Amino acid sequence: MVKKTHSKSIKTSPRILVTGGAGYIGSITSKKLQEAGFEVVILDNLERGNREVIDLLQTPFLEVDLRDYASLRAKLAGEKIDAVIHFAAYALAGESMEKPHLYFENNILGTLNLLRVMEEQGIKKLVFSSSCAIYGTPQQLPVDESAPENPESVYAETKRIGEKLIQWYCRTRGFQALALRYFNASGALLDGSMGQFQDPFSHIIPRAIMAALQGEKFTIFGDDYPTPDGTCIRDYIHVEDLAQAHRAGLEKLLRSTKPFFDYYNLGVGKGYSNKEIVAMIREVSGLDFSVEIGPRRPGDPAIIYGDNQKACRELNWEPRYSLREIVASAYRWHREHPRGYSSSLLPKQ
Repeated sequence: MVKKTHSKSIKTSPRILVTGGAGYIGSITSKKLQEAGFEVVILDNLERGNREVIDLLQTPFLEVDLRDYASLRAKLAGEKIDAVIHFAAYALAGESMEKPHLYFENNILGTLNLLRVMEEQGIKKLVFSSSCAIYGTPQQLPVDESAPENPESVYAETKRIGEKLIQWYCRTRGFQALALRYFNASGALLDGSMGQFQDPFSHIIPRAIMAALQGEKFTIFGDDYPTPDGTCIRDYIHVEDLAQAHRAGLEKLLRSTKPFFDYYNLGVGKGYSNKEIVAMIREVSGLDFSVEIGPRRPGDPAIIYGDNQKACRELNWEPRYSLREIVASAYRWHREHPRGYSSSLLPKQ
C-alpha cells in the first residue's frame, strides 16, 4: 500500500455546496468533508441519487434540478456558500450515444446555470468533476495532462465542454477552479457505511461482484486486445482516494486569491486487466463464478491508465489504496447492500 499522506487541515469551517451529493462519489466526498470539519450542503434532484444518504449524512439538502435556473437561483439565495464541488451529471458513455440530447441538456445546461448563479451570488471557487474520457484512445501511456483531448462519446464531450465553460468563467469573471479528471472510481467506504448502487451497473467491479453473489454468469467484453491476457486494461482508483483529492483541491482553492483554472488526472498510475479484476474478486470473495467472453464494446480502448504526478505534486495528494482494498471494500458493500441503501438481504459472512 502506498504511504498515506493527508493535506493540511484548515482551521475555519467553510460552507461547501456539493451538487450531485446524493450520488456515489458525491455522497462519499461529502462524508469525508464533514469528517474534515467542513460544513456541507448537498444539492441533488434525486433522479439518480439516493435519498437515504441525505438522512445518513444529516446535512442540509436542496432538492433542485440544475436545468431549472429559476429554482436553482431561489434555492441558493441566502445560503452563504464559500465554494462548490460540482458532481451533478449523467455519466454513462453508452447511454450518452443513444440519448445525446439528454446529456447535452443536463450536463452542459446544468453547468452553465450553476456558473451563472454562482456569479450572481459571489461564489467564485469551483471543483469540477471531470473525466479521463476526454482523452479518448491514448496516443501514449501513461496519459498525462498534456495529452490531446479527443472525446469518443457524447458523455466525454460534455465533460470537455464543461471544462471550457468553467475556464472562460475563470478568464472573464474571476473564478478560481480545478477540473479533476477521474479514471475508474471504485470501491466503498472502508467502514462499510457507504458505497455504490446503480441499476444497472455499468462498471466491471460491481458487475462482477454481483454476478458472484447471485451465482450468475459474468461477461468480459473481448479477449483479443493487444494486451498480455487479451482483455482491456484500466486504471482503478478507490473512491476514498478520490474524496481526499477533492478535499485537497478544495483547500488549494480556499487558499487562492487570484483567478485561475487548472486540471489534474486522478488515478493510481497503473492498469489492471479485466481478467485480473475477475481473479481478484474470486480471491477476495472466495466465490467462484462462471465467466464468458463476449464481443468487444464499441469505443473501448485496449489500455488506458494515467500519470498522476501533477496531482501528487501540486495538491499534496497520493492514492493510498491497493486493488485488493478496492475490491474488498466493494465486495463488503455489495454483499451487505445487494439492492442499495434500502436493503440488506444477504447474510453477513
